[in-house]
Amino acid sequence: MHPAAEHSPLGKSSEYIATYSPELLFPIPRTAKWAELGVTAQTLPWQGVDYWNCFELSWLLPSGKPVVAIGEFAIPADSPNIIESKSFKLYLNSLNQTVFASIGELQACLEKDLSAAAGKPVGVKVRTLAEVEAQGVVALPGQCIDALDVTISNYEQPQPELLRCDAQRVVEETLHSHLLKSNCPVTGQPDWGSVVVEYKGRALDPASLLTYLISFRQHADFHEQCVERIYLDLKNLLQPEHLTVYARYVRRGGLDINPYRSMEGISPVNGRLVRQ
Repeated sequence: MHPAAEHSPLGKSSEYIATYSPELLFPIPRTAKWAELGVTAQTLPWQGVDYWNCFELSWLLPSGKPVVAIGEFAIPADSPNIIESKSFKLYLNSLNQTVFASIGELQACLEKDLSAAAGKPVGVKVRTLAEVEAQGVVALPGQCIDALDVTISNYEQPQPELLRCDAQRVVEETLHSHLLKSNCPVTGQPDWGSVVVEYKGRALDPASLLTYLISFRQHADFHEQCVERIYLDLKNLLQPEHLTVYARYVRRGGLDINPYRSMEGISPVNGRLVRQ
């Protein structure tokens, strides 16, 4: 477990606070997990963003009438901190009985508080239900590898040695799987996700990718670090000209977390999957 997470509200009984309380936000430094992967803030081999979507966002108008909406939060992948997910939910709940004169006022408040916790500017969009409904759900790009016939023997920890490639052949392709699962390092609860690998480099064996992704099944780590580990293992193997890895996780507590990591600057579309 990340040492800072021991002091977070995750896995503990928490009082429901319904009035504005930004002090509920609990930042966790990324540096410890980066160190496990052999990188530092100065040597990050990726760019990217963590998209958080909140489906339980509500506040009061000056008349006292409540409003519900859906929040989208874009946290830079190189921000000093992640925000612990239960503290994020508790903070958002603290807006439920708080008055905001406009969506703009709410958005400015969210940007200020979340940026302070993350240590870098956080992008915020407050979307109406009609806007999100009109967007609908999207399908993942590329080839789904889940139907491949593979034999699985390890579920306890990621095994990069399972990955195989053809070093004599360079391809450009997109592969995806819905079989990513890991566990919360604090509560042990399952985190379900779909992962996408877009690359140009040595030809990756799809079956080996599938067995590798399934090896995360009992692994305990945060969403962001799972994606970063996958990215680094593939980068080391494929020696790619281009690589983007991202995961779309199923929501828990009204929040879903969607980390994107890439060799280059990206502006991904935050499209909701059918499981989200």
